[in-house]
Amino acid sequence: MPLDAILWDYDGTLVNSVPKNINITQSILADIAPHLTGANLPHWLQSESAYHHANHAARNWQDLYQNYYGLSAQETTEAGALWAKYQRSNTTEVRLFEGIASLLHSLTSLPHGVCSQNDASTIWALLKREGVDTPFHSIMGYNDVEGGQQKPHPAGGLQCVEAIFGAKRPRQLMYIGDHQGDVEFARNLNQALGSDCNVIAVTAAYSGATPQRWQQQPDHVADTPQSLLSICQSYL
Repeated sequence: MPLDAILWDYDGTLVNSVPKNINITQSILADIAPHLTGANLPHWLQSESAYHHANHAARNWQDLYQNYYGLSAQETTEAGALWAKYQRSNTTEVRLFEGIASLLHSLTSLPHGVCSQNDASTIWALLKREGVDTPFHSIMGYNDVEGGQQKPHPAGGLQCVEAIFGAKRPRQLMYIGDHQGDVEFARNLNQALGSDCNVIAVTAAYSGATPQRWQQQPDHVADTPQSLLSICQSYL
């Protein structure tokens, strides 16, 4: 059964945003949790390798902020509300992973969407700047989904699917992410869409993900954007 659409995560999947995310997080901590700055800056924000480890070990961003960075539940809620503001003002450069642009150009026959906990306007701006926005029909970011319905809850995926297909239900989708929570999201979206739709979970391991350690296993693992293209093309 061929694919009807490809849905993507953003950070760590389409783009390498680690330097920017570290910078933004440090700015947010300085605003709402100054006790976690300077000499007390969490270990996981002191290098890209440490950030990768924490990011891929955490179940979701709330887990990352509370159990790795040390924020309280209230501070985590405040951090989430500030993310889009700080992201829009931060000038640290973010680029597509090498090979992603050509991959997207090879798959323009399919509609694409993004389900991310990043800011939708920032994602659109990056895709347009890189000249790869045309295949994307919908982007659902942090501000488009209720706080209690962020990934791995399927709400953002359902909104994305509705924006692409309207009342029509797709028969087969692919969701590509770099986190165990993305695999959970794909499974939850599959359940929400019902048995008439199959959602294929693919992990982009080229950003440092270690799916072999996860309890939730994807259907495919792509070690490079080139191998990701081959996986996608096998379903056309």
